[in-house]
Formats: sequence, structure tokens, C-alpha cells
Amino acid sequence: MSESHGKKTALFEIHRDLGARMVPFAGYLMPLRYSGQIAEHQAVRAGLGLFDLSHMGEFRLSGPGALEAADGLVTNRLAGISDGQAVYSPMCQPDGGIVDDIIVYNLGDSVLMVVNAANIAKDKNWVTSRLPRTVSFSDQSDETASIAVQGPKTEPFLDSLTTLDLSSMETYTAKIGTLGGVEALISRTGYTGEDGFELYVKASRASELWARLMTEGKSRGITPVGLAARDTLRFEMGYCLYGNDIDETTTPLESGLGWTVKLDGEFVGRDALAKQKEGGVQRRLVGLIPEQEKIIPRTGYAVFSGEEMVGKITSGTFSPSLEQGLGLAYVRSDLAKRGEKLEIDIRGKRCASTVTRPPFYTQGSRKKQGES
Repeated sequence: MSESHGKKTALFEIHRDLGARMVPFAGYLMPLRYSGQIAEHQAVRAGLGLFDLSHMGEFRLSGPGALEAADGLVTNRLAGISDGQAVYSPMCQPDGGIVDDIIVYNLGDSVLMVVNAANIAKDKNWVTSRLPRTVSFSDQSDETASIAVQGPKTEPFLDSLTTLDLSSMETYTAKIGTLGGVEALISRTGYTGEDGFELYVKASRASELWARLMTEGKSRGITPVGLAARDTLRFEMGYCLYGNDIDETTTPLESGLGWTVKLDGEFVGRDALAKQKEGGVQRRLVGLIPEQEKIIPRTGYAVFSGEEMVGKITSGTFSPSLEQGLGLAYVRSDLAKRGEKLEIDIRGKRCASTVTRPPFYTQGSRKKQGES
């Protein structure tokens, strides 16, 4: 595969040596799968999965007022969070449409914004055009690599490779320390529904860290995981995928992200979202469970209530954990109640389906720890 198909992360050669199937994704060449999607998915649910997330973007804001400036760009609140804490949040347009969904870290002397790979250029323009002169901006995407370890066995495994006390770290907190001999920002975050950590390191040290994790994790069954299983893992949790389930035409209140909208602060899009909340949303993102378990809803399939088309599937797949096809779709608010009966048009044939509210999968280790 030639470089013309996309940029390579610092771990490209390792993926190729592992026999991964490489595909273009968000401008990068990324591993789709290694041993197989189902096996990789199950490894994360039951034990340890290893991911390359180096395609994601990292922006650094520093200088007087950096945290306050970032606070004005996201719907969630950064004001008052302590050093080492992070928040997940949409970043919205003035009309409430979602520019991107990101994670923002308060690192004390600076702010780190982690953005979706496909939105790096767009987000860079959006953020820099709205920063005060006192705040400096640095795009550190190319010099930063990110490796995630996810699964219920993650904490004891990583704990053996660092002097930090990982058990004391709550979800959405981060610490700088040495792990496997490599300095990293160690963040208790992830997108799988399982306990896990995301490790931000210099791109030049990524291969060293990956190799150490693979070597030390071999006896524990650590498994490299590609994009395919990453998608089914996030989907089972009902986590939104930018470009499919959320974009500039959808708002956080419509997409089940209302918990991230804190109207007591001032941020871009606040007035529009306050108005929408007061008037009520006209549509909501819901889960759909087909009555025929082997039916798999796909993106773009129409959703009907009687003879009226009331929505389209935004994401759909076969759930390895639940062993059935599932879908996400925006439908009219009056049809968004749990138990509502709708139909999905699958290649001209209607399939009866039941509305539910995500997550579909509720047995993940994060849920067991009490995360909402």
C-alpha cells in the first residue's frame, strides 16, 4: 500500500509486521483487523486489548486564560476542574450543531485538547480563530502518539509497569509518569465501555512502548485491536461516532449528550441550545433492536412508523457481545420512547424493531465501577 493512500502513524511498520489489514481512515493508514474482529472485540470485553490511536489530533493551549478560553469553546464545564482532570464534551457552532466531540485536559500549566482525526484541520481553524491573544496554540498531532489499553484486566497489568498508583486514579483523570520505561501522559479514559487507559507519548517512543506492552502482556493474553472491533465496542455502548451519529447538523440535546451541556456557563452555541432545551427537541437519537436477531441495520437504511418515514440509521452493526444486529437512528421525539415499535427498511423488506435507549451492552467494567 503506497503512502499516497494516507499518512502513517509511528506504529505503521509494527502493524504491518503483525499482519494487520491496513486501510485508509481519516487520512491515515490504520489497522482494520489483526486476528479477526470478533476475537479482538471479545479480548477487550474479557481481558486486554491494545489500540493505536495515534491518528487522533492533539492541541496544546497555554498562557494566561488558556483554561477559560477552552471553557468558552465547549458545552461541558472546565471551570473549577482540578489539575489532572479531563472532560468529554461537544464543541458547537453558534446554532448548536456539533463541530466535534473532544476530550479536554487541565494539565495545570496548559490545556490539552484531543480531537477526532478527520477534524484536525477544521478544529484547528475553529479553535485558533476564537482564542484571545494571551493564549498560545500548538498543534502537536504529528509529534504525539497515543496507545490505548482497554479491558477489565488493564489496571493490574499497567500497574506492574509504572511506579504510579493507578488504582487511585478515577475515570477522566490523568497523570504524567513513566510506564514501561517511557514517559507518558497516562489517562484513565477510553471508548469501549471497559476500564482502561490512554497513553500519550512522543511519537519517537511509541514503538518502544508498544513492544514493551506486547512483551509484558503476552502471558496475560494482550491482543492488538483494529478499527473494526473498536467500532463494535463503541457501538455497543451507544457512544456517538462523529460523521455518522453526530455532526454539524445535529445538536448534543438531540444526540443523547444533553448531560454534557452546562447552560450555567458561557460558550459558543449556548443561546441556541438553551432555546432548543426550552422548546423541546424535535428528534432524538435512539437505539433500535430488530426482532430478527440476524438482521443487521446499515447506515442509511430508512426507518418507518406505519407508512411514514421517520428517520434513517446512522450506525448499525452486528453486536458480538449480544449476538444480534442493532442500529442507531434519529426519530421524532414522540416515537423515541422505550418499547416503541418501528420498522427498518432493509433492501425493500420491512423489519419490525423496538426502540431502546443506549447503551445496548451494560456489563462493561466501567459500568460495574458505577460510571454513568
